[in-house]
Amino acid sequence: MLFGSISYLNLLPFQVFLKRYISSNAAKMTFRNKRAVPSAINKAFKHQSIHAAFISSVASDKCKCTDLGIIAHKKVYSVLLLEGKNQTDPASATSNQLAKVLNLQGQVLIGDIALKHYLDGGTGIDLAQAWHERTGLPFVFARLCYNKHGDSIQKLARTFSRKKTKIPQYILKHEAKKRGIAPKQLTWYLEHIHYEMDWKSKRGLKYFLKESKKV
Repeated sequence: MLFGSISYLNLLPFQVFLKRYISSNAAKMTFRNKRAVPSAINKAFKHQSIHAAFISSVASDKCKCTDLGIIAHKKVYSVLLLEGKNQTDPASATSNQLAKVLNLQGQVLIGDIALKHYLDGGTGIDLAQAWHERTGLPFVFARLCYNKHGDSIQKLARTFSRKKTKIPQYILKHEAKKRGIAPKQLTWYLEHIHYEMDWKSKRGLKYFLKESKKV
């Protein structure tokens, strides 16, 4: 099975979990892991060159998905709209669409670069917060979906939901150093990322997909 992973810090807990899960289930499944930005993962999933992935929520409407996602209840700090002329982020799909749904003008910036921008004192509109202020609902940026091996992926999702993944300090330090931030800043950021889709998240996703068809 080829699993696609978004190469951003917001999936670090799941990536740590997946590595452990693969090791403990090596006799049962063969996993290979492909990392890329969201837009590239979406294309690979659509062409079935990967079998499961967290794909952009705007691309997930017709897909078979689990109840795992990348969710912000209010602020997310890594999806920003900067002042200036309209400009999409080529790595994004959902965030570009979210800016349109919210009818906001500016440059979309996502992922670790956006987080670093914020932590360095940069300004911008947090699009997850803007969504919450308008709707009162969480925002679902991505969903864990699959086109093959459904039983295995659903089991994996349930296992992740039941366990709280502790990230070893050496991984925190390594990943933080790569992005030029402090380990404490990384830990703080992850406190704002949620993965289990409750009824509010599902309602928010349904509303976003409905509004996306209008723009």
